[in-house]
Amino acid sequence: MPNEFATFAAGCFWGVEAAFRQIPGVVSTAVGYMGGATVDPTYEQVCTDRTGHAEVVHVEFDPQAVSYEQLLNKFWSVHDPTTLNRQGPDVGSQYRSAVFFHNERQRDLAAASKSEQQESSRFSRDIVTEIEPAGPFYRAEDYHQQYLEKRGQSSCRL
Repeated sequence: MPNEFATFAAGCFWGVEAAFRQIPGVVSTAVGYMGGATVDPTYEQVCTDRTGHAEVVHVEFDPQAVSYEQLLNKFWSVHDPTTLNRQGPDVGSQYRSAVFFHNERQRDLAAASKSEQQESSRFSRDIVTEIEPAGPFYRAEDYHQQYLEKRGQSSCRL
């Protein structure tokens, strides 16, 4: 069975990437941008909040070793999906919560997972996570890749 891809937006991509890299079965990760109109945007352009892109983590995984559902569970655990266009001190649509699905199965699993999370008592407010088809993935600049790992950090929580 070939490897699959999953793409998640959950705020600043540095900490999100670090969380996904720790999961057995994740083959590789890359941070970048998805969901906007600008072709091949730079970090500086995305930070203007005018490109429409979200900061995302693009995950390659072995579905025999880790399921898409397990990746969704990690996604829900690493951010607050009830804040619109914001994660902690980071504000703007580039920090929105979104699942970018690569096929209909992922779309259906993401929608079911979102419903389960909303119905649980975990979140007191409505989940605002978008579930959108994956578009072009634009890899972020090299200095953003594995940013925390390169600095000996495991998270960027304040």
